[in-house]
Amino acid sequence: MPRTSKKTATSDEIADMASRGEDISGYFTNQFTVARPVRRVNVDLTEGMLRELDHRAARLNISRQAAIKTLLARALAEERSIGSRKRKAG
Repeated sequence: MPRTSKKTATSDEIADMASRGEDISGYFTNQFTVARPVRRVNVDLTEGMLRELDHRAARLNISRQAAIKTLLARALAEERSIGSRKRKAG
């Protein structure tokens, strides 16, 4: 079976091919993630909270920002879950 060399094209080369009307569908996988817009916020934390946050981030080997996002997402999901259970029971 002969070996085929597949040269990867740069984005400019792909754009030129598209401008010429060539089929460029082979360069796309149709697998993507949607990047949601990011809003920056400032949060004031006590020294104790910051130490605890840094300790947890170090234990998980993640950044402080990743720890904040993970813990906040978990708390929000838990809150949603509690809210939906209350609605079902009521």
